[in-house]
Formats: sequence, structure tokens, C-alpha cells
Amino acid sequence: MLEAFEILTTSGVVLWSKSYAPVGPHIVNSLINDVFIEEKVRPQNPATSGTSPIYRKEKYTLKWKRVKDFNLIFVAVYQSLLHLGWIDKLLDNISTIFIDLYKNEMRSARARTIEYPFDKYFDQQVRELEDNTGAATETLVDDVEDKKDPFVSSDNGGPPPPPVPGLLPAQLQAAPGVATSDEGTPPRSTENSRPSTPNHILAAKMGPGGRLSRRARKSANANTNVSSGEESARKGKAAKAGKKMRTWNADGLADEDTGEILDYSATPDDVGVGVPSPAVEDVTQESMGRRTGKGQFVLKDLGEEVHSILENADSEKAKSTSSGFMGSGFNAIGGLLRNIVGGKVLTEADLEKPLKTMEDHLLKKNVAREAAVRLCEGVQRELVGKKTGNFQSVDAALRIAMESSLSKILTPTSSLDLLREIEAVTSPTNKQQTPRPYVISIVGVNGVGKSTNLGKICYFLLQNKYRVLIAACDTFRSGAVEQLRVHANNLKELSSRENVGEVELYEKGYGKDAANVAKDAVEYGAANKFDVVLIDTAGRRHNDQRLMSSLEKFAKFANPNKIFMVGEALVGTDSVMQARNFNHAFGTGRNLDGFIISKCDTVGDMVGTLVSMVHATGIPIVFLGVGQHYGDLRGLSVPWAVNLLMR
Repeated sequence: MLEAFEILTTSGVVLWSKSYAPVGPHIVNSLINDVFIEEKVRPQNPATSGTSPIYRKEKYTLKWKRVKDFNLIFVAVYQSLLHLGWIDKLLDNISTIFIDLYKNEMRSARARTIEYPFDKYFDQQVRELEDNTGAATETLVDDVEDKKDPFVSSDNGGPPPPPVPGLLPAQLQAAPGVATSDEGTPPRSTENSRPSTPNHILAAKMGPGGRLSRRARKSANANTNVSSGEESARKGKAAKAGKKMRTWNADGLADEDTGEILDYSATPDDVGVGVPSPAVEDVTQESMGRRTGKGQFVLKDLGEEVHSILENADSEKAKSTSSGFMGSGFNAIGGLLRNIVGGKVLTEADLEKPLKTMEDHLLKKNVAREAAVRLCEGVQRELVGKKTGNFQSVDAALRIAMESSLSKILTPTSSLDLLREIEAVTSPTNKQQTPRPYVISIVGVNGVGKSTNLGKICYFLLQNKYRVLIAACDTFRSGAVEQLRVHANNLKELSSRENVGEVELYEKGYGKDAANVAKDAVEYGAANKFDVVLIDTAGRRHNDQRLMSSLEKFAKFANPNKIFMVGEALVGTDSVMQARNFNHAFGTGRNLDGFIISKCDTVGDMVGTLVSMVHATGIPIVFLGVGQHYGDLRGLSVPWAVNLLMR
């Protein structure tokens, strides 16, 4: 994990800093003294081009970036045992954002005394980069000098195994085989001895300190056993009492059941005793959306502020380095057009090679082939017969035509104002004789995040003070009802804490007909004056006709106002067949109404799934899922998506 980050001037004045763990000031001071002042230490430059220089001090590795125009140094500090592949990108992005926000202040005489409220921008970038790269990048790096395996048996003369994660300090002192420092306290690498870290820091299997290998876990588990005599006595008692259940902690270590109630989704009334439930993390409304003058809460478009800063910086950099397109694919297109004489009317033969290069570029962006072909055909129709001026005008014409074709695919042809449609149904002025809640159904293949995104939509509706009923209609998958109960309990706590809407769970257990459960849920919602009913469904393979056929009955019984399909940004070209099969599964005259694209935070600029699914069906994208929290829901910004596909 990242230990600290500092922004300082070349004269050593710290303008802003962020610390996740206590790092002595001498660490950064040594960097300034050894590298910048005395120049007695040459920093290690990695072989990979474009990466930041490295300086090592004690157990820390420091990477930095220097911006000479503003006399600033951006320094990131992390433990040398870890390899954080996103630090270089963090330094680039943070330097760009900080200078863009505070360039005027930096040029003033009071630059050293001004306060720089930069925390939210920094946290957003760390969270985004960690989510994109995943916790797997935080891997332990072997010490080159120490070739000996540290996890050998203590009986053979090797060092003791590492401390067991999750033990309290008192247990650490009592547990045999647990390494301690000279003062008798556990080493700093244990989870409980480590200072608390913000929620956006992703913990590996051992906690923030890194991962344990399989051998380490096995060794640590073995050393937590009691002596052989005590173990025999315990086995004798266990034989009389019968076999006990086993439990597993977060590190995958097994232990016998202690009688603790593990169903945290149950309320105290359900189990008859008070079960302490973990506190639900607050959601910052500013990060999720904003309120309009009418009091409605609307979602932000993805990357509304920070991304625009970074994209502007990228575009300025591209202008200064090349007059062609951004990215290698478009530079190649521009290079193919250099041979076209100015003032010539473009023909299909002139555009054949550039359009092929464009198609290959879109395929690399995860766009399905048929969508990429259609996109290129649109560009061809725009340019054939067009008279060129000079080379630059051809370059600009090709870019404009491609943006136009992309925008036509992604721009919805109907209104996506969900709040207005809900208001039209639930408004007291509605003349319906039998009032009915607004019904939204969530469908999709297994594991795409249907229940998670249903919880995000529910939180969005709660912000608009609606009464929401969650219907658990996944009566097949084990744990599906309990999962929704957890979401419902969390959302209840958040809604009462923030004094917004109300939420309730409707469930009838497992093994029931999902269509009948959905129908009963809608009737229950109407009888109890709920505004919106959110229906969760079982995941099903899109190519399994037996499973897909039940959706037609479900659509007739529940009669939802909207059917949203959740698709993964990671799925690739199979998204076309998924979208088409689900779109045709609800019977004659009933189709999907929108897509929710989940896991958009994991693909970077490879957002071609958006184009593929919309191209295959003509159904618009309503929401984008960008994380695991209830506030990680965004609306689609067509310019944002087009910009990523053009890079």
C-alpha cells in the first residue's frame, strides 16, 4: 500500500501531504539532500521508459516527479517489499490535476502560505487507480540478497513463521511461534499493529501489509495449534459432542465453530438475540451526484471533473507533439493520409487502408467486430466524395466523422429521465383507478452484479425520497435472499441516518416460482403504497433456451415498467449475443428498456462493450457501475465514452 505522498517545492517547503502510516520526515529529507542538493546519490532509473526515478531509503522506496515550470516535486513513498504498478500513473495524474487547479496560486508570492484543499482529488485518483489495477498489483517482492526461504521449519534452524493475521495484541503475545520485536510487541506488519487506513485502500489477503503465500498460511495455521496433550483432550471431547462445523476467517484459515451467529443479514428479532451488525459506511453525496433546484437528486456523468482535467492535459500534450490523432492507431491513420494530395475528392480506394487501421484500433478497445465495421462504414459514407484541403483538414475530417458515427450509436433515441417517469406514475394527480408502483426488473447472466447494482439504484431512489420495495425473486441461487437482506438492512440504516426514503425487502424464500413471487411483490407494493418495486432475478446463461424461456412468463406476471439488463464491461465481444438473446426473451412486443454496464472501473479506456451492446439492440445505456459502494453509480456521458474510444 501507499505509505505517504508529498507535494513540495524545490526549496523544501511542503505544500500538501497525505500519510497513511507514520513515515519519519528523514525519509523524504534524505531524498532532497542526497539527490537534489548534494547529488551524491544517483537515483535508480528503471529500464522501462516513461517510469519515475527510484530512490531507496531504509525499508522504503520513493518515486518522484519534478515539474520544473512550477519548481514542484511530487513524491510517493511505499514499502520496498511491495510492487505498486500504478505509482507512476498516480504521479503523472496528481501533478497534472494539482497544477491545473492551483496554477494561479503557484504563481503568486503567497504560494508557500496558501492552504491547498486537495484531499478529495487525491483520494479519487488513488481509489480509481487501485480499482483499475486490482489488489493483485500489491505483491511481495523477494529480497535479492536473501536467497533463503524464510518459511522453513523452526526445528531445522529456520526463523519462526509470520504472525497470524487477525489476532489481538494480547493473543499475539500468548500464541506460540508468533514473532515479536525486542520489546515484546508484535512486528509492524501485523494487521492490528498497523495504523488505521482509509476505506479506499485495498487490503490484500494478509491485510494492508501484503499477501501470505500458501506455505506461509499453512505454517501460520500449524503454529496456532495447542500442545499435543491439550489437542488429544480436545479431540476426545469433540468425539463425544459430535462433529462441529468449521468456520473460515478472511485469510482462509479454518477453525472449529465457536457458536457465533454468522448470518449477519438477520435482524435481532429474527435470531432472538442482539447481533451487532457492522456499521454501514457513509456515502458522500458530492461524489455521487447533486440536487437540482427542484430538489431532485441526479447522478453525475462518469469522470465529470477529474477526467476532464486529465483529458485536457492529454490533448494539449498531443497537440504539442503531433498534428495527427491521439494514440498509435490514429497516428498510423494520419500517416496513411499524408500521401493524399490537397484539394482531391476522396474515393473509397483512398480510405480503404485508413479505415482498416481504424477498425483494428476499435477492436483493441473491446468493440465487437460487426460494430466496428458498421462504425467504419459510417465514417466512409461521411468522407467519400468530400473534397480535401490540406493534410490537416483531412485529419480533422476523419476525426469528426468518426466522432459523429460513435455519437449516433451511443446517443439514446428516447428519454432516459427515470425520475420523471416514476413521478408520472406515482404522482397524486395520476388518474389511475388502481394505483400501482413503478416496477423495475433487473436481469442478466450469472455473476455480472445484478444484486449489487440493484442496491445502487435503490440508494439513488432513496435520495429522491421514494419508498422502495426490493423483491427477492432469485429463488434458485443459494444465498441470494440473504444477500438482498444485507443490502436492505444497509440501505435502511443509511436512509434513517440521512433522513431520506424508506426501503423494505419482500421475500418468500427458495424454491418458489419467480414469476408468482414477482406478481405478489407488485401487489404488496401497491397495497402498502410503495413508490417503486425493484425486482431481482436469477442469473441465467443467455444461450440456455430452457432458462431463458421463463422470462416471458415473468414479464407477463410482473409487467414491469422497465427491464434493465446488467452487462459487464469485461465481457468482450460476447456482449452482442447476450444483449440480443435477452432482448428477445420477453415475448412479442416486450424488449429490454436499458443497459446497466457494471465494472467500468476495471477496463480503463477499453470501453468498447458500450458500443457493442447498443449497436446490437438499439437499446440505450442508462447507468454505469464504477465500484462496490452504493454511491458508485453514474450516468453515461457520450462525449466521455467517445473520447476514450478515440485515444
